[in-house]
Amino acid sequence: MNRVTSIPDLRAWVHAARREGHRIALVPTMGALHEGHLSLVTAARKLAPRVIMSLFVNPLQFGPGEDFERYPRDVERDAKLAEAAGVDLLYLPTVAAMYPPGAEMRVVPGRTAEHWEGEVRPGHFTGVLTVVAKFFNQVQPDVAVFGQKDIQQLTLIRRMVADLDFPIEVVSVPTVRETDGLALSSRNAYLDPVARKHALVLSQGLVSARKAWEGGEKRAESLQNVIIAAFNAVPEATLQYLAIVDPLTLQSVETAEVGTIIAVAARVGSTRLIDNIILG
Repeated sequence: MNRVTSIPDLRAWVHAARREGHRIALVPTMGALHEGHLSLVTAARKLAPRVIMSLFVNPLQFGPGEDFERYPRDVERDAKLAEAAGVDLLYLPTVAAMYPPGAEMRVVPGRTAEHWEGEVRPGHFTGVLTVVAKFFNQVQPDVAVFGQKDIQQLTLIRRMVADLDFPIEVVSVPTVRETDGLALSSRNAYLDPVARKHALVLSQGLVSARKAWEGGEKRAESLQNVIIAAFNAVPEATLQYLAIVDPLTLQSVETAEVGTIIAVAARVGSTRLIDNIILG
């Protein structure tokens, strides 16, 4: 596996791969890799013979008081996992390279970002879309692979690719979970054993709602009540939002159909977690 830190070195590697006729897949990450990230690499390798993984903790998407400084970082561990998974190039840009002095342009989303994560974390998606757009321009991949766990982020990236005419295929990979259902997340490292047990309420609430839907309950309000009841039984987990939304617009729906997204965000102690399911 090769490693580069500068944009010129990245582009030189990409140009060499292009001269050899290879398609290129990009897997953007913030590091602290787990099996969820590695599943993205597995998917990418099926789509292109050359896979680039970016590893960059993006300061632009963290708000005041969020966990930018303590976000888990272990480059050497991540590099070993990436290489074992089949990554061909690990891209490790610096903050100075990504946002040089005087840089001021941003990708600002529209109404699809107004609610849910966008409301709880103002400016978050501007940071996400800006860094992803920069990676798309720097790498110019044929395909980019993202996880379903960050469903609103995924939806906005698809919208950006369509609206700004990026010639890139965006592929999503289902959320990878622990055997007990907890969605894999780099922030799970913050959970002690007791908090981790409480965190199961996110996936358990979603599963209960899905079972109710499969049993014939299609009213969004009733499905919401199923999840709220699950959280009421675990006072250590504080529900931040509960969204039952259209998969394209992320606007709330009254009736849940095949493809409807149910997404939750909650705090378990000081740790903020998100999860979602797609019905049907």
